[in-house]
Amino acid sequence: MSNKNIKGETVVNVGVQEAQPVLSVNKWKFIIWLFIITVVMLFASQTSAYLVRRAEGNWAEFTIPTIFWFSTLVLIVSSVSMHFSLIAAKSNNIGKLKIYVAITSFFGLVFLLMQYLGWQDLQNQGIYLKGNPSGSFFYIFTGLHMVHLALGLGILFATFIMAFRLKIDSENTILVEVCATAWHFLDILWLYLFVFLLYFR
Repeated sequence: MSNKNIKGETVVNVGVQEAQPVLSVNKWKFIIWLFIITVVMLFASQTSAYLVRRAEGNWAEFTIPTIFWFSTLVLIVSSVSMHFSLIAAKSNNIGKLKIYVAITSFFGLVFLLMQYLGWQDLQNQGIYLKGNPSGSFFYIFTGLHMVHLALGLGILFATFIMAFRLKIDSENTILVEVCATAWHFLDILWLYLFVFLLYFR
């Protein structure tokens, strides 16, 4: 673009290009999605191995303990309370945030306890980790999920502590968002595993 000054000389105006905002992903969100992708790949490989081994025969069928149905319900309820935790954080209601995070943590611990009791029920049926492959896979699947859920509980406890220290508000909800993403994923993962184990027995 050019124009003339008062002497009649042509002056070229060089436009200054404004810096464009750089799109970036929060590192904690990146880490949690990397975690999710890794876990999905892990369980995809394990369920594939399960189907291949099952097709080879020598596969004992057993009744999945009823307590696993109840533990599934408990985990679903915990996911609902986690959702309300995020709503409370975005609404800057720290009091409710603490309550919902505590409820979610409680149900998470109850879920782990119920899974352990389910293992005891399996042993009463004569199903052990070292035995028929069907039982071994069941222990491996549920055990791996319990380990990852324990990690999720760790994030929950960190969120609870940060809320008490007033480090979380409507302008800083990253930790709660990451926690909610991880927890909902673990809930969906368990539903997938449970349905898979029910159908492919």
